[in-house]
Amino acid sequence: MTASRWLRYALLTTLMWGVWGAFSSLPSEHGFPDTLTYVVWALTMIAPAVYALARAGWRLQHDPRSLLLGLAIGLLGAGGQMLLFRALTVGPTYLIFPIVSLSPVVTILLSLLLLRERTGMFGWAGILLAVISLPLFDYSPDSSTQHYGGWFMLALAVMLAWGLQAYFIKLANRSMSAESIFIYMMLTGLAFIPVALALTDFSRSINLGITGPWLAASVQILNAIGALLLVYAFRYGKAIVVSPLVNAGAPLLTALIALAVAGSLPGPYKLAGVALALSGALLLSLQPE
Repeated sequence: MTASRWLRYALLTTLMWGVWGAFSSLPSEHGFPDTLTYVVWALTMIAPAVYALARAGWRLQHDPRSLLLGLAIGLLGAGGQMLLFRALTVGPTYLIFPIVSLSPVVTILLSLLLLRERTGMFGWAGILLAVISLPLFDYSPDSSTQHYGGWFMLALAVMLAWGLQAYFIKLANRSMSAESIFIYMMLTGLAFIPVALALTDFSRSINLGITGPWLAASVQILNAIGALLLVYAFRYGKAIVVSPLVNAGAPLLTALIALAVAGSLPGPYKLAGVALALSGALLLSLQPE
């Protein structure tokens, strides 16, 4: 019974995050600003958070350590989301998500330096592939000077933010419940709404129809529910089994769907970067804790 639970949760998370990633940019392509997409995402976190809190008996840990760790986790997650929505507005989805999938590199390096943890063969191989892959994403042999676009730098910033977030989640799991962590993620996401609204240019025409906020909500709810499902996948299953499905599976599904929708393949260097990044993410997720 327990085995079927973790597998069901992990597969559903992979499916939801894979589809979410592939279609996250659609609202902005239809005239709905990425800043308002962030607002919609933050609001979609409320329902799963209330459900999680109810399952926890309406108990929220609020001691100083839990508050500090919860806010750090939430701020990094929400900040990364805001940057991701901007990146998807100006860059290709099938390249952005493989870069973001390398966030475990940051987590592992911090764990090595600060927690005195050690990684193994898979971990080091994944880090090496990640380092090799990143320069290929915006490389062109036709130019003597390479100029990496804004989307590339934004994707790196998201990778850094979510790698830091995972590190703090590792710390928080020693003293906090998964439900409390998720609640703080929701609360800090909501706290960023005024910032997103302030950054929105309301002088421009904004699509408020079905392909605007309603499309954004239907896509972003997949992210919110997937995050909660992941909490329960780790509750019932082992990290070394759940991680490969989610950390590598979801970005791979996103890249495949986005490539199919685009109807064309990127150049050989970018394609090699995608392959190396996804391979690195898989190796990183396979490394036992």
